[in-house]
Order: sequence, then structure tokens, then C-alpha cells
Amino acid sequence: MATTAELFEEPFVADEYIERLAWRTPGGGSRGGEAFDPKRLLEEFVNHIQELQVMDERIQRKVEKLEQQCQKEAKEFAKKVQELQKSNQVAFQHFQELDEHISYVATKVCHLGDQLEGVNTPRQRAVEAQKLMKYFNEFLDGELKSDVFTNSEKIKEAADIIQKLHLIAQELPFDRFSEVKSKIASKYHDLECQLIQEFTSAQRRGEISRMREVAAVLLHFKGYSHCVDVYIKQCQEGAFLRNDVFEDAAILCQRVNKQVGEIFSNPETVLAKLIQNIFEVKLQSYVKDQLEEHRKSDAEQYLKNLYDLYTRTTNLSSKLMEFNLGTDKQTFLSKLIKAIFISYLENYIEVEIGYLKSRSAMILQRYYDSKNHQKRSIGTGGIQDLKERLRQRTNLPLGPSIDTHGETFLSQEVVVNLLQETKQAFERCHRLSDPSDLPKNAFRIFSMLVEFLCTEHIDYALETGLAGIPSSDSKNANLYFLDVVHQANTIFHLFDKQFNDHLMPLISSSPKLSECLQKKKDIIEQMEVKLDMGIDRTLNCMIGQMKHILAAEQKKTDFKPEDENNVLIQYTNACVKVCGYVRKQVEKIRNSMDGKNVDTVLMELGVRFHRLIYEHLQQYSYSCMGGMLAICDVAEYRKCAKDFKIALVLQLFDTLHALCNLLVVAPDNLKQVCSGEQLANLDKNILHSFVQLRVDYRSARLARHFS
Repeated sequence: MATTAELFEEPFVADEYIERLAWRTPGGGSRGGEAFDPKRLLEEFVNHIQELQVMDERIQRKVEKLEQQCQKEAKEFAKKVQELQKSNQVAFQHFQELDEHISYVATKVCHLGDQLEGVNTPRQRAVEAQKLMKYFNEFLDGELKSDVFTNSEKIKEAADIIQKLHLIAQELPFDRFSEVKSKIASKYHDLECQLIQEFTSAQRRGEISRMREVAAVLLHFKGYSHCVDVYIKQCQEGAFLRNDVFEDAAILCQRVNKQVGEIFSNPETVLAKLIQNIFEVKLQSYVKDQLEEHRKSDAEQYLKNLYDLYTRTTNLSSKLMEFNLGTDKQTFLSKLIKAIFISYLENYIEVEIGYLKSRSAMILQRYYDSKNHQKRSIGTGGIQDLKERLRQRTNLPLGPSIDTHGETFLSQEVVVNLLQETKQAFERCHRLSDPSDLPKNAFRIFSMLVEFLCTEHIDYALETGLAGIPSSDSKNANLYFLDVVHQANTIFHLFDKQFNDHLMPLISSSPKLSECLQKKKDIIEQMEVKLDMGIDRTLNCMIGQMKHILAAEQKKTDFKPEDENNVLIQYTNACVKVCGYVRKQVEKIRNSMDGKNVDTVLMELGVRFHRLIYEHLQQYSYSCMGGMLAICDVAEYRKCAKDFKIALVLQLFDTLHALCNLLVVAPDNLKQVCSGEQLANLDKNILHSFVQLRVDYRSARLARHFS
């Protein structure tokens, strides 16, 4: 059996168990050269099975015995648990009884304590009253003998006693106790001064605990506020040594904020009083020195200083908002700031507008002086208004043309300077204006910008530019108005950007918004009318220049040469010069405008250019070779028209090119050409007018074919 038990190994695997059994059986394997003996192995297996059965029975008996023992112990344990539960219930009942008894005793003790306190409190009061009477008698006798009054180390106890005696003395009649009341008041005052002096010395030594003790004693004295004043005064000693009073103030308040809670029982009140003292003394004096120096002599520096000082003061106020200053610290700090700046902010906008007006006028005058230009007045009312209305309706120059020598009288530097001044004015307005006055003040600044930038500078340049446009019949005229258009367009973009970036945030939620938008719309529309008028007259001048070129360069013999067989040129000299001129003007227009304005102006120029060429061709008679040369000219004009990149203009020249084919087509093919795609929709009179230009039109054959 022992051998059988040895074959069991953990973990148990049946196959390995059989292998180990066979290996240990003689003849069960090839060990030691022995031959395999199946009978012996079978016999061993049978014997081993019997041994296992015996082992199983033995183990089973042991298990049953253990189960019986376990059941017996479980019954005994359950019985023991029941007994313990009963014992626990008994103990819990005893505990409840004990708790009730303790509560009863505690109630009796508390009641007894209340009775003892009721007896002891009057006794203590009587003892204290007796002591006070004793001290009062010393004041009556005029000699202070008690140690509490003579020992300087007992100043705290003396202060408590004298404070109580002082209150008692105030209730006594003056006629009988005037002398003792005077002595008590004198001692009260002396102790108060000693305590304040002690507090001052402790503060200089940096003894926070001693300062706290003395402040606690002085809290019940009338001179407590004087103690706070002394503390505030000494805190500021040596605190303002740098040039930046605002940074010094912030550092001082930060330091005091950490310390004041350890000294005073009401730290928020003390810190608020310190801040009030800084604002009303240090800051107010500093602000006055900085502003009064330039208030009447230098408006620019005055406004810069006012903006800077107000900004730094409000920034300091924001830092102080982190401290505990009581319930409504926002209102408290706002009142302090208002008290400093009220006299400067009341008339701020008047100073701002006055400075902006003089500064803008100076910028403009300096510019015109640099150009040696005497600015002419643009009249209003009466005859000038009549001229303006006539000019708008007729587009004719009224009055003599002014030679501007190519000067646009628009300066981007001037514009940037004006916008920069206005931007700074808007920033100051935002910071310094009362919220209720902000939209109104911003509108006044905007009106100044409109007056000097739009009216005095841009509008004046447009008027001067209009006056400088020559008449359409002038020869070799220099057209500078497109340069005015280009610069005015750039300025409008800058003006609009400042309107959106700096004015809109100030008026976006007020009724002034619609007023500003309308004012902006009116001024832009007014200038657009003058720009349109100038562009139209400039286009007329361009067409006039083309007319002069054609009149000077185009000869009648160009289209009716004397020798039909000896024509060497591809297109006429007039065509070359006109196309060169047109290309320059197209490029200039593209450089002067942007967006849809380019296409609109080029379309108008292209239509007028086509009308000019159309009418020009109607003035000549064409031989067959002359007609070919006219077709070549129109082809060159059409190539020039492609530079416009306008479909309508190209279509007009395509049609004109098709019309010119009528000058050379054989009489028999006229009807076929006239019914072609490009000419079929044209009026017959137009077709007829071109056919009439042929030198052979009078021949009966041509007239018959066209009729």
C-alpha cells in the first residue's frame, strides 16, 4: 500500500500514473534488457487494482468518520452561539440602563453647574466691582498706589481698568465728581498715548505679536483709529522710492495684505483705509503734478498723460480687487478713481475735439505747404451749388481748367497720420468717457475724421482733380484723374477699416450707430458721384485724344490708294497709334481701380472706343484694296479690344469686323454675307450705310444685288 501511495503525485495524471506503474513492474518494459511479459504486467495491474479498492474503502471510512465528527462539532458550535446571543442581549440591556443612568447624572450635573454659575457670576461681578471701587477711591484720594498703575509691564491690565473707569465716570454728575472725572480722563489719555507709542515701537521692530496685543487693547479706546493711522503712515515710509508710484502702491498693498490679518481684528477695514490714503494723497498729488504741467500749454501731452495715468490707475484698481476690502469693493475703488480724475474727465471731450481739430488742420496745412500749394476754397451755397447741380446733370466743366501738374493732392502719409490721431482719440474716448456719454463722444470724433479726411482732404482732391481734367477736345492732354481715383480708393479702404475696427465697438449698442452709418453712407455716395463724374470726363478725354490721333494720322488715301497693286502695309499708322494709346489707358484703368469697378469702366471705354471707330470708318470711301486695309485695321482694333476682357466689347468689334467685310465682298455674295450669323440681326440701314462706302457702290450691278 505504501508503494501504491508513492505512485500518486500532484498533480495527478492517469496516463503518467499507469506509465510509472508499468515501469516499476518487472517485465513491464524494456528496462535492463528484460523481455516484455504481458501476463506478469496483467497480474500486477490486477493486484494493484485490488490494492486501490482496499485503499478506497479505507479512505471512505475515514471520510465518514470525519463527517460525523464535523456534524457533532457544528451542533456544539450552534449551541454555543445561541448562548452568546443570550449573553449579548443581557449585556445590551445593562448598557441601556447604564446609559440612562449616566444621562440622568449628567442632567443633574448641568443643573448643578447652572446653579453654581448663577451664584458665581454675581460674586465675580461683585469682586470686579469691588476692585473698580478700590481703584476709583485711589483717583478720589489723588494718589495711585496700586501696582497695576505703577508697573509699566502691567499696562495691558491698567488699560482694561482705566477703560472701564472711564465709562463709569461718564455716568457720574459733573458738579460732584468733576475732579475725579478729570483725573480718570487724564490717565485714560496717558495710557492711550503709551499704547500707541508701544504699537509704533513694535511696528518699527517688526514684532507682529506685540502689535496684535496692543491693537487688541486699543480696540476699546477712542484712539484706536489713531493707531490705524499710525500703522498706515509707517507702512508707507520708504515704500515710494522709485519713479513708478503705481507699482510701488501695488507692492505695498500686497505686503500689507499679508500682514494686516495677523495684527487687527478688522483687517479689511484697515486695508481699505490704507488704499484710500494712497489714492487721496500719493496718487492724487502725482496725477495733479503730471497733468497740470501740460493742461494749458500742450494739449497733446496732456491727453497722453491723462490716458496713461487713468489706465494705470484702473489697472492698479484691478489688482486691488483681489484683496478683501469689504462688501462693495468695486464701488469703493470706483469712487476713489473718480475723486482723482473728476475735474479732468468733465471737460475731456472738449479738449480732445479741440486738439484733434487743430492737429488735423496742421497735418493738412503742412502737406499743402510742402507742395507749395495754396488751398483754394470750395464755395458752398448760391452760385457754387447751382454750378454743382449743372455739372452733375450735364457733366460739363464749369469754369477754367486747373493745371495740377500731375499732382493728385492726396497723400497716404497724411491719411495715415489723420487715422492714427483718430485711432488714439477713439482709444482715449473709450477709456476716459463715461459709459452713458461714450457713443456721443465717439460720434463727435468720427465727425472730425469725416470733416478733415473726407471733406478737407479727399473731397478737396476730387474737386481739384475734376477741375484739372481738360476738355475733350484738348490735344496731348495729361489725364491724372485716374491717379486720384486710385489713391482715393486706397484711402476709402483705410477709412472703412478704422470705422469697423475702432468706431463700431463704441457705438454698436446705441442709437448713434444708425447716425454714423448714415453719415458714412452719405459721404461715400457724395464722393462716388464726383468719382463717377471725373471718370466719365476722363473717358471723354481719352476718346478726344483718339479722335486727334485719327484726325492727324488717318489719310483719305489710306483706304483709296492710287496704286491698288502696290500696298505694302498691313494696317495704317493711325490704327497703330490708337491701339498703342488704348492699351496704355486700359492698363492705367486696371491699376487705378479694383473689383467690379474695373469691368464697369472698361466696358464704358470699350463701347465708346467702338463708337469712335465705327463713326470714323463711316467718313471714308473704300476701294477693294482700301477695304482690305480697313479690315486689317479693325482686326487690330479687335485684338486691342481683347485686352479689355469684356465680352460685350469684343462682340461689338467682331460685328464691326464682319461689317467691314461688306467693303470687299463680291457683289454677287453681298446678300449671302448680310444674312450671315453676325450680320443677320443688324438693321438693314446699318448694312446699307457700309455698302455705300464702296467706291463701286454707284455701279448698277452692286445696287441691284444689294436692293
